[in-house]
Amino acid sequence: MNPGERRARGTDVAVVTEPDLVREAYAVFKRAMVGLEFGPFDPVDVSEPGRFLAAFDGEQVVGSANSYATQLTVPGGVRVPHAAVSQVGVLPTHRRRGVVTALMRTQLAAAAAAGESVATLRASEGGIYGRFGYGIASHVRSARIDTQTARFVDDGPGPGNVRLADDGGVAVMAPIAARAAQNGAVSRADVWWRKWELRAAEYKSPSYLVVHSTDGVDDGYAMYRPLDTAGWFTSDDKTIEVTELVALNPGAHRGLWRHLLELDLVDTVTVGTLALDDPLPLLFVDERAVTLGPVRDESWLRLADVAAALAARTYGDAEPVHLAVHDRLLPQNDGVYRIGADGAVRVAADTPAAVTVSVSDLAATYLGGTRWWRLAAAGRIDVADPAAVERLDRLFRVDREPYAGVFF
Repeated sequence: MNPGERRARGTDVAVVTEPDLVREAYAVFKRAMVGLEFGPFDPVDVSEPGRFLAAFDGEQVVGSANSYATQLTVPGGVRVPHAAVSQVGVLPTHRRRGVVTALMRTQLAAAAAAGESVATLRASEGGIYGRFGYGIASHVRSARIDTQTARFVDDGPGPGNVRLADDGGVAVMAPIAARAAQNGAVSRADVWWRKWELRAAEYKSPSYLVVHSTDGVDDGYAMYRPLDTAGWFTSDDKTIEVTELVALNPGAHRGLWRHLLELDLVDTVTVGTLALDDPLPLLFVDERAVTLGPVRDESWLRLADVAAALAARTYGDAEPVHLAVHDRLLPQNDGVYRIGADGAVRVAADTPAAVTVSVSDLAATYLGGTRWWRLAAAGRIDVADPAAVERLDRLFRVDREPYAGVFF
């Protein structure tokens, strides 16, 4: 262990690279999560060097925050450098002492300095991350499909083919996932796939992989596993769970779902996460064959560099709006921004603003998942010019709901 590394912490938050300190920080995260099960992997093997932060109380590690260097697809199709934030935790003995605030400030400042203008995370609790400038940028829901009533509208075979690829694993999935470019998509770091392999090896039930291809080019895959295998042959509701489905085009989407719903012995197919506008129910003559679960939050997004993030995405056709942004955690983001069909730029701080917004509420609108009129109706923004709210909705409007489809 390197004592110098342990003590070189300044504000009591430091990047840790020495293996024992990385393990110590990860142990803090596990302790903070209380009831979650984690795989037996060594966090050193599934972390990117130089990105694991630890908070110290004297010599004791009391807080942790990790991230992965990835890319986020934003409206317009540009993939921007992005910090995928994970493993944030504080020991129960050190809550409400500003530990998470210090970790978030350090992490986000480092992301902005590295050119990562945005960060996202998956929140264990809904009331934590808004005060650090994160907003809910995408939502998902689950689905349950009855195979007996799920009769396809289009009964003919699709243009593609589905093949079994149970032994293919990451070598097959990674190249397909890397091409996913829907609004809100997050690329997957090599260490993400390494962690996936370690977790997959722990599944007690069998897991299956199928790949869809069109004209010889792989363009989608689905992974699924049976539930309640102990009572499989005596059950009158044999269920498979789709743990992941990636489809790069509508043909792959239809082909994969047709394969899954035509499996022998299966009565019910479940999937944990769908985009809110996923066309799945419309594949069937009777849409009631699909029971949709409640809407829940998916990506919590943070603009680490507001100017760069706003400039990266495209906008709809509307007259420009001067938008004032307030960021308590990173005041360098405070300012007035001109948002127009031709892009977004920072303007003089004394420019009169039509609308004033917190950085967290701006993050909620960034991918188009939250409408500006809803923020206004909820009293979450200050509106000097009511007509500007409608213009902001036109500027930020997107064709598809944002969706990441990946957990990290």
